[in-house]
Amino acid sequence: MKIPTIHGYIDRRILINFSADPKSVENIIPFPFRPKIYKDKAIVGICLIRLKDIKPKGFPDYIGVNSENGAHRIAVEWDENGDTKSGVYIPRRDTSLKLNAFVGGRLFPGKHYLAKFNVQEANGKYHIDFKSSDETVTSIDATETKLFNENSIFETVENASDFFENGDLGYSPNKDKFDGLRLKAYKWEVQPLEVSHVKSSFFENEEIFPKGSVTFDNALLMTNIEHEWKSEQGK
Repeated sequence: MKIPTIHGYIDRRILINFSADPKSVENIIPFPFRPKIYKDKAIVGICLIRLKDIKPKGFPDYIGVNSENGAHRIAVEWDENGDTKSGVYIPRRDTSLKLNAFVGGRLFPGKHYLAKFNVQEANGKYHIDFKSSDETVTSIDATETKLFNENSIFETVENASDFFENGDLGYSPNKDKFDGLRLKAYKWEVQPLEVSHVKSSFFENEEIFPKGSVTFDNALLMTNIEHEWKSEQGK
């Protein structure tokens, strides 16, 4: 599937990151992908992103659409032409926009589940929760901070930032293949969030991830980022 280059603005993006048992992650990602390991752990997470003025590049902003979205992500590697490549595998996408849910997998990469989002943001505090059409639930309460989580396996916000910036290429399942989409952020700036509550029924599903195999690690915030999405060759 080839889509035109999409341009718009990331109004707000929260990356909720977990460390996970690599063996558990191996069980849910398809060939040719394998978990990307950081300090003996696989890295999984959720991207909660509000997009503004999304439209084909070159068109005026006023024709663009806005939406709240959630993407469950797994950091992966694969072999390609003798080299090791890295990115993210996205087993599911959720969206507030009916258009995305309708055309996902045909125009946009991957199936999109329609979800109801509840968002409250003020004075550096964030509450976001959503419930999807298949009853998947995600929620987070967080506050802007200058201090990175001292218990994170990444140790510093710079280490975490570099890791996720390098995961700019995402693959989503589409029937018997995987559609590729690369994020080109015009600037890359993250800041840490202090998290008081986080829930993901996907990562808490013990039929997929045995109890204790997934642990919250950190959360990062991005705001006001002009960007493009570019279609990449599928797999």
